[in-house]
Amino acid sequence: MTAMQTRRAMNDFLKEIEKADTIVLLGHMRPDGDCVGSCLGVYNYVIDNYPEKDIDIYLDDFKPEFMFLRGADKIMHEKKDKSYDLCISLDSGDLDRHGEFVTYFHTAKRTMCVDHHISNEGFGDVCFLKTECSATAEALYTLFESDKIGQECAESLYLGLVHDTGVFKFSNTTRQTMEVAGILIEKGARSQLVIDGTFYKKTFKQNKMLAKALEAAFLMFDGRVIVSCLTKDVFDENDATNIDTEGVVDALRITDGVEVALWMYEYPKAGTFKCSLRASENVNVNLIACAFGGGGHIRAAGCEIEGDKDTIILKVTELIKEQLDAMDRN
Repeated sequence: MTAMQTRRAMNDFLKEIEKADTIVLLGHMRPDGDCVGSCLGVYNYVIDNYPEKDIDIYLDDFKPEFMFLRGADKIMHEKKDKSYDLCISLDSGDLDRHGEFVTYFHTAKRTMCVDHHISNEGFGDVCFLKTECSATAEALYTLFESDKIGQECAESLYLGLVHDTGVFKFSNTTRQTMEVAGILIEKGARSQLVIDGTFYKKTFKQNKMLAKALEAAFLMFDGRVIVSCLTKDVFDENDATNIDTEGVVDALRITDGVEVALWMYEYPKAGTFKCSLRASENVNVNLIACAFGGGGHIRAAGCEIEGDKDTIILKVTELIKEQLDAMDRN
């Protein structure tokens, strides 16, 4: 994108905010760091620069470690009877990812989408799809006026960068990502607090669930693929939720010799499995996730599949093997 195109996108984004008196922000179900950070990044940017605006956020429950961000305590988790001038979809590849809160998108006078997932086909009256960005938080930085980003906004965006790049070690990390991160630190983002406090820090329950996931793991295709799955009864026995299994797929991915990690869990609904896929290189897991109605990125994607655990594992790993075999032939 040229400098002129970037400036035009920024102007279009800010014009939509300036025209709206009431704004609602939506993220995806099971919100991660980029989702929460992006929503709070917009929220803090708006209340700092447009204090007259009425702005709300609706999200599912998320990690309590994110609660230190300004505005996190204002996020609503249950629908209210309210309509808005502008609805902004953030970090969501499609409308279904908003769950029950999608109602606000359908009833808003104007709609806007900001995302970085390659599986996003584009939606909303205005759509900023920046697949070259490591995170939606990075995409938002390019749409904000940098000199108007305050400390709270910077810290929220920094959280998004940290979590979607795996603390800047995933292949989606670029020179721009590092430059943006540096600027956000200069603006007051507390790097150690964000990284240690929200990425590496684990509760005892999270460690227990990680241990159970690792114990359940097994290798396939000469150790090139690792698979782990926990069923609903394990969650129930440990009084755990999906939040308590964050980071499992990345722990699987870094196993020596593994090229693709498949992490599955049956929660909260029995018979429905959430699948997360990670690839080190060469395998496009977005294509695999899309085959089951999901999506994401080339090296990180996910989907939701109903059915029998073993049948699902067989179907997903068959598609992984197809790509591995094609790679070996080439």
